[in-house]
Amino acid sequence: MNLLAEARASGKPATLQTMSPVVELNVGGELYTTTVGTLKKFPGSKLAEIFSPSKPPWPDSQGRIFIDRPGTHFRPILEYLRSGQLPTHSISEVYREAQFYEIQPLVKLLEDMPQMFGEQVARKQFLLRVPGYNENLELMIRIARAEAVAARCSGVVVCAVRTEEDATRCLDALQTLETDKRTVVKFGPWKASPVITDLLDCVKMDIEAQGYSVSYQPYAAEKGFRIKSSDYFYKFIFTWW
Repeated sequence: MNLLAEARASGKPATLQTMSPVVELNVGGELYTTTVGTLKKFPGSKLAEIFSPSKPPWPDSQGRIFIDRPGTHFRPILEYLRSGQLPTHSISEVYREAQFYEIQPLVKLLEDMPQMFGEQVARKQFLLRVPGYNENLELMIRIARAEAVAARCSGVVVCAVRTEEDATRCLDALQTLETDKRTVVKFGPWKASPVITDLLDCVKMDIEAQGYSVSYQPYAAEKGFRIKSSDYFYKFIFTWW
Protein backbone atom coordinates (compact mmCIF):
# COMPACT_ATOMS: atom_id res chain seq x y z
CA MET A 1 0.00 0.00 0.00
CA ASN A 2 1.45 3.39 -0.96
CA LEU A 3 1.44 6.52 1.16
CA LEU A 4 -1.78 7.85 -0.36
CA ALA A 5 -3.62 4.64 0.49
CA GLU A 6 -2.11 4.58 3.97
CA ALA A 7 -3.32 8.10 4.59
CA ARG A 8 -6.81 7.14 3.49
CA ALA A 9 -6.79 4.00 5.63
CA SER A 10 -5.79 6.01 8.69
CA GLY A 11 -8.59 8.49 8.13
CA LYS A 12 -6.12 11.34 7.65
CA PRO A 13 -6.22 13.56 4.58
CA ALA A 14 -3.48 12.94 2.04
CA THR A 15 -1.16 15.95 1.87
CA LEU A 16 2.19 16.76 0.34
CA GLN A 17 3.73 15.74 3.67
CA THR A 18 2.21 12.24 3.47
CA MET A 19 2.68 11.68 -0.26
CA SER A 20 5.76 10.82 -2.26
CA PRO A 21 6.82 13.39 -4.90
CA VAL A 22 6.30 10.59 -7.43
CA VAL A 23 2.64 9.65 -7.85
CA GLU A 24 0.70 7.06 -9.80
CA LEU A 25 -2.55 8.00 -11.51
CA ASN A 26 -5.44 5.88 -12.68
CA VAL A 27 -7.25 7.99 -15.27
CA GLY A 28 -10.31 6.08 -16.44
CA GLY A 29 -8.37 2.80 -16.29
CA GLU A 30 -5.21 4.15 -17.97
CA LEU A 31 -2.17 4.21 -15.66
CA TYR A 32 0.33 7.08 -15.53
CA THR A 33 3.34 7.90 -13.37
CA THR A 34 4.44 11.49 -12.84
CA THR A 35 5.42 13.92 -10.09
CA VAL A 36 3.49 16.19 -7.80
CA GLY A 37 5.38 19.15 -9.25
CA THR A 38 4.22 18.33 -12.77
CA LEU A 39 0.57 18.06 -11.76
CA LYS A 40 0.80 21.31 -9.78
CA LYS A 41 2.39 23.26 -12.61
CA PHE A 42 -0.70 25.45 -12.96
CA PRO A 43 -2.06 26.22 -9.46
CA GLY A 44 -5.57 27.05 -10.63
CA SER A 45 -6.13 23.76 -12.43
CA LYS A 46 -8.13 20.79 -11.19
CA LEU A 47 -4.98 18.66 -11.24
CA ALA A 48 -3.36 21.06 -8.81
CA GLU A 49 -6.48 20.90 -6.64
CA ILE A 50 -5.86 17.17 -6.15
CA PHE A 51 -3.17 18.17 -3.68
CA SER A 52 -5.22 20.78 -1.88
CA PRO A 53 -5.65 20.00 1.84
CA SER A 54 -9.37 20.74 1.51
CA LYS A 55 -9.81 18.34 -1.44
CA PRO A 56 -7.61 15.30 -0.82
CA PRO A 57 -7.35 12.76 -3.65
CA TRP A 58 -9.19 9.45 -3.57
CA PRO A 59 -7.24 6.25 -4.32
CA ASP A 60 -8.27 3.24 -6.37
CA SER A 61 -7.98 -0.28 -4.93
CA GLN A 62 -4.20 -0.21 -5.50
CA GLY A 63 -3.67 3.15 -3.86
CA ARG A 64 -3.26 5.12 -7.07
CA ILE A 65 -4.92 8.53 -7.46
CA PHE A 66 -8.13 7.91 -9.36
CA ILE A 67 -9.50 10.44 -11.87
CA ASP A 68 -12.83 9.57 -13.42
CA ARG A 69 -12.11 10.84 -16.94
CA PRO A 70 -11.22 9.23 -20.29
CA GLY A 71 -7.64 8.09 -19.95
CA THR A 72 -6.68 7.99 -23.63
CA HIS A 73 -6.42 11.74 -24.03
CA PHE A 74 -4.73 12.38 -20.70
CA ARG A 75 -1.30 11.55 -22.16
CA PRO A 76 -1.15 14.76 -24.28
CA ILE A 77 -2.26 16.71 -21.21
CA LEU A 78 0.58 15.22 -19.20
CA GLU A 79 3.12 15.82 -21.99
CA TYR A 80 2.14 19.48 -22.07
CA LEU A 81 2.60 19.75 -18.29
CA ARG A 82 5.99 18.07 -18.53
CA SER A 83 7.52 19.84 -21.52
CA GLY A 84 5.05 22.27 -23.05
CA GLN A 85 4.56 19.94 -26.02
CA LEU A 86 1.29 20.48 -27.90
CA PRO A 87 -0.73 17.56 -29.30
CA THR A 88 -0.73 16.80 -33.01
CA HIS A 89 -3.68 14.41 -33.06
CA SER A 90 -7.21 14.33 -31.57
CA ILE A 91 -7.06 18.09 -31.02
CA SER A 92 -10.75 18.55 -30.20
CA GLU A 93 -10.71 15.70 -27.66
CA VAL A 94 -7.60 17.05 -25.93
CA TYR A 95 -9.18 20.50 -25.97
CA ARG A 96 -12.22 19.13 -24.16
CA GLU A 97 -10.03 17.53 -21.50
CA ALA A 98 -7.95 20.69 -21.11
CA GLN A 99 -11.18 22.58 -20.48
CA PHE A 100 -12.26 20.02 -17.88
CA TYR A 101 -8.94 20.19 -16.04
CA GLU A 102 -9.04 24.01 -16.34
CA ILE A 103 -5.52 24.25 -17.72
CA GLN A 104 -6.09 27.70 -19.19
CA PRO A 105 -2.72 28.21 -20.94
CA LEU A 106 -3.24 24.93 -22.84
CA VAL A 107 -6.85 25.82 -23.64
CA LYS A 108 -5.71 29.12 -25.16
CA LEU A 109 -2.90 27.50 -27.18
CA LEU A 110 -5.27 24.87 -28.55
CA GLU A 111 -7.84 27.51 -29.50
CA ASP A 112 -5.16 29.24 -31.57
CA MET A 113 -4.38 26.07 -33.53
CA PRO A 114 -5.95 26.03 -37.03
CA GLN A 115 -8.18 23.03 -36.27
CA MET A 116 -9.72 24.62 -33.19
CA PHE A 117 -9.69 28.19 -34.47
CA GLY A 118 -11.95 27.21 -37.34
CA GLU A 119 -14.34 25.38 -35.03
CA GLN A 120 -14.38 27.75 -32.06
CA VAL A 121 -14.05 31.14 -33.76
CA ALA A 122 -15.52 30.66 -37.22
CA ARG A 123 -18.12 27.87 -37.22
CA LYS A 124 -19.34 28.12 -33.64
CA GLN A 125 -19.68 31.89 -33.79
CA PHE A 126 -21.69 31.55 -36.99
CA LEU A 127 -24.05 29.00 -35.44
CA LEU A 128 -24.61 31.27 -32.45
CA ARG A 129 -26.15 33.69 -34.94
CA VAL A 130 -28.63 31.11 -36.24
CA PRO A 131 -31.71 31.35 -33.97
CA GLY A 132 -32.74 28.06 -32.36
CA TYR A 133 -30.02 26.05 -34.07
CA ASN A 134 -29.55 23.37 -31.39
CA GLU A 135 -33.28 23.10 -30.76
CA ASN A 136 -33.85 22.53 -34.47
CA LEU A 137 -31.26 19.75 -34.53
CA GLU A 138 -33.08 18.00 -31.70
CA LEU A 139 -36.41 18.44 -33.50
CA MET A 140 -34.98 16.94 -36.71
CA ILE A 141 -33.71 13.90 -34.83
CA ARG A 142 -37.06 13.40 -33.07
CA ILE A 143 -38.93 13.57 -36.38
CA ALA A 144 -36.51 11.16 -38.06
CA ARG A 145 -36.71 8.64 -35.22
CA ALA A 146 -40.51 8.81 -35.20
CA GLU A 147 -40.56 7.87 -38.90
CA ALA A 148 -37.99 5.09 -38.57
CA VAL A 149 -40.39 2.28 -37.62
CA ALA A 150 -39.98 -0.63 -40.07
CA ALA A 151 -38.12 1.63 -42.50
CA ARG A 152 -34.54 1.80 -43.69
CA CYS A 153 -34.56 5.58 -44.14
CA SER A 154 -36.55 8.50 -42.86
CA GLY A 155 -36.62 12.04 -44.19
CA VAL A 156 -36.92 15.47 -42.62
CA VAL A 157 -37.80 18.54 -44.68
CA VAL A 158 -35.72 21.64 -43.86
CA CYS A 159 -36.28 25.22 -44.93
CA ALA A 160 -33.12 27.36 -44.73
CA VAL A 161 -33.43 31.12 -45.24
CA ARG A 162 -30.47 33.47 -44.87
CA THR A 163 -32.33 36.81 -45.00
CA GLU A 164 -35.74 38.25 -44.18
CA GLU A 165 -36.35 38.56 -47.93
CA ASP A 166 -35.68 34.84 -48.32
CA ALA A 167 -38.14 34.12 -45.51
CA THR A 168 -40.82 36.17 -47.26
CA ARG A 169 -40.30 34.25 -50.50
CA CYS A 170 -40.87 30.97 -48.66
CA LEU A 171 -44.16 31.86 -46.96
CA ASP A 172 -46.38 30.41 -49.68
CA ALA A 173 -44.28 27.27 -49.92
CA LEU A 174 -44.43 26.74 -46.15
CA GLN A 175 -48.20 27.16 -46.21
CA THR A 176 -48.44 24.65 -49.06
CA LEU A 177 -46.42 22.08 -47.13
CA GLU A 178 -48.42 22.75 -43.97
CA THR A 179 -51.65 22.17 -45.89
CA ASP A 180 -50.15 18.92 -47.11
CA LYS A 181 -49.46 18.03 -43.45
CA ARG A 182 -45.69 17.92 -43.90
CA THR A 183 -43.57 19.01 -40.97
CA VAL A 184 -40.83 21.48 -41.91
CA VAL A 185 -37.89 22.49 -39.68
CA LYS A 186 -37.00 26.10 -40.44
CA PHE A 187 -33.51 27.59 -39.98
CA GLY A 188 -32.83 31.33 -40.17
CA PRO A 189 -32.67 34.08 -41.04
CA TRP A 190 -29.20 34.82 -39.67
CA LYS A 191 -26.86 37.79 -39.64
CA ALA A 192 -23.57 36.33 -40.79
CA SER A 193 -21.75 35.78 -44.07
CA PRO A 194 -22.07 31.98 -44.48
CA VAL A 195 -24.59 30.93 -47.12
CA ILE A 196 -27.36 28.33 -47.03
CA THR A 197 -25.12 25.44 -48.11
CA ASP A 198 -22.73 26.32 -45.26
CA LEU A 199 -25.62 26.03 -42.82
CA LEU A 200 -26.71 22.71 -44.31
CA ASP A 201 -23.17 21.34 -44.02
CA CYS A 202 -23.09 22.38 -40.35
CA VAL A 203 -26.41 20.61 -39.72
CA LYS A 204 -25.10 17.44 -41.37
CA MET A 205 -21.81 17.62 -39.44
CA ASP A 206 -23.48 18.08 -36.06
CA ILE A 207 -26.06 15.34 -36.61
CA GLU A 208 -23.33 12.92 -37.72
CA ALA A 209 -21.37 13.86 -34.58
CA GLN A 210 -24.23 12.32 -32.60
CA GLY A 211 -23.75 9.01 -34.39
CA TYR A 212 -26.37 9.26 -37.15
CA SER A 213 -25.86 8.57 -40.84
CA VAL A 214 -27.40 11.49 -42.72
CA SER A 215 -27.29 13.17 -46.12
CA TYR A 216 -29.27 15.94 -47.76
CA GLN A 217 -30.59 16.88 -51.19
CA PRO A 218 -32.81 19.60 -52.68
CA TYR A 219 -36.41 18.94 -51.77
CA ALA A 220 -37.47 20.13 -55.23
CA ALA A 221 -36.15 16.84 -56.58
CA GLU A 222 -39.20 15.15 -55.13
CA LYS A 223 -42.04 14.44 -57.51
CA GLY A 224 -44.90 16.88 -57.25
CA PHE A 225 -42.99 19.71 -55.55
CA ARG A 226 -43.43 22.75 -57.81
CA ILE A 227 -42.58 25.85 -55.81
CA LYS A 228 -40.39 28.69 -57.07
CA SER A 229 -38.71 29.05 -53.68
CA SER A 230 -37.46 25.46 -53.85
CA ASP A 231 -33.84 26.67 -53.51
CA TYR A 232 -34.56 27.06 -49.80
CA PHE A 233 -36.03 23.59 -49.19
CA TYR A 234 -34.00 20.45 -48.61
CA LYS A 235 -34.61 16.93 -47.42
CA PHE A 236 -32.30 15.36 -44.84
CA ILE A 237 -32.25 11.60 -45.18
CA PHE A 238 -31.42 9.51 -42.10
CA THR A 239 -30.25 5.98 -42.98
CA TRP A 240 -30.78 3.45 -40.20
CA TRP A 241 -29.40 0.21 -41.65
